[in-house]
Amino acid sequence: MTLTPSIDFPDDLLTMARSLDAETLSRVIALRDWLVTVGARMEDSNEVLNGFLNRLIDVGLPIDRAVSAIEALHSEYAGIGRFWTREEGTVVRYLPHGDRREDIYQSSPFAYVNRTGQWLILDLSKTPDDLFPIVPELKEAGYQQYVTIPIRFTNGAENAISFATRTPGGFGLRELTILRMVIPSFALVTELRATSNRLDEVLRIYVGDGPHKAILSGAIQRGQVTRIRSAILFADMRDYTHISSTLSPESAVELLNTYFDCLVPPIEDEGGEVLKYLGDGILAIVRDKGDDTGGAAQSALTAATHALRRVEAANSEGRFPVPISVGFALHHGDAAYGNVGSGQRLDFTVIGRDVNLASRIAELNKRLAEPLLMSKPFVEHLWGNPTPLGSHAVEGFEEAIEVYRP
Repeated sequence: MTLTPSIDFPDDLLTMARSLDAETLSRVIALRDWLVTVGARMEDSNEVLNGFLNRLIDVGLPIDRAVSAIEALHSEYAGIGRFWTREEGTVVRYLPHGDRREDIYQSSPFAYVNRTGQWLILDLSKTPDDLFPIVPELKEAGYQQYVTIPIRFTNGAENAISFATRTPGGFGLRELTILRMVIPSFALVTELRATSNRLDEVLRIYVGDGPHKAILSGAIQRGQVTRIRSAILFADMRDYTHISSTLSPESAVELLNTYFDCLVPPIEDEGGEVLKYLGDGILAIVRDKGDDTGGAAQSALTAATHALRRVEAANSEGRFPVPISVGFALHHGDAAYGNVGSGQRLDFTVIGRDVNLASRIAELNKRLAEPLLMSKPFVEHLWGNPTPLGSHAVEGFEEAIEVYRP
């Protein structure tokens, strides 16, 4: 399939500018300035798109529908689509990973313009319905012309934006020239925002919410330590090594993901943060809020008990290859973030005596056959009367550790 625009545009900006009257040119320049100054700093990407489209309409473009699709580096979705109409404003849709999404994309005008690197300008009254799946939908909604523009990022990411109008005659030479002049600025701002969002999301996904904010704020020097007073939650799966030895790598990953799906949502529901995935283990905290240390401890206990129930439910539903069990250890103290490493390779990790103690209490779960154990510093912040289970020696600590169960 080969399509060519019905209008030839000059390549240089000066020639395009000379084709516009002075007032229009002034407003186009103001729009470009708005994009790279105000638009680039706005927090809400929807507002950037709305502001861009409203300013194009003010310049005289009869836009009735616009859609942008921007690739994302995210564990839960492959991209973000923003669908704007005069009637409804902007609606955001998260584009899923997977073959189905790829099949839909490859048959779309967005894929076509990214393959060719050229604009696609369709007079819908002369466009066959089978050219693209979107064509019949556009015609039915009364659109007369449809323009799709590729937005290629410097890292190779393929994105695009489209405009549609119900105005008879569609976008004329003046309107398309305006688009030619402002789209490079829109693409630049979109890439800057997308790059910033990618960095933010990737750091959040891999190091957690608190650490990623610390890293972005400049806490990247080796030896820097930040202490956070919190309830500390440590959990690990029983007999994971034995269970996983009978599984393929793909099945082992599926097992862990199902297992973490039982543990992580209750922690996040209680305002906790997962700091580290440790093989089949997890380290999380619930931060103290001022002097209300009891709230953090109660939230951590609630998260642990809910997670245990989710594991029991998953076992009863047969969602694991074999039934699994998990041990939780709860402690209260300082979780310390520290930059550890050498040269240009550092790990933003969690260290300190209290973190080590939580992991040692988790080992007591096995010896005492208890699914949930709490330290004395933890229960001192709790309401109620937990059951004492005595003092026990743990590796790395001279004194015996008092533990309790709910």
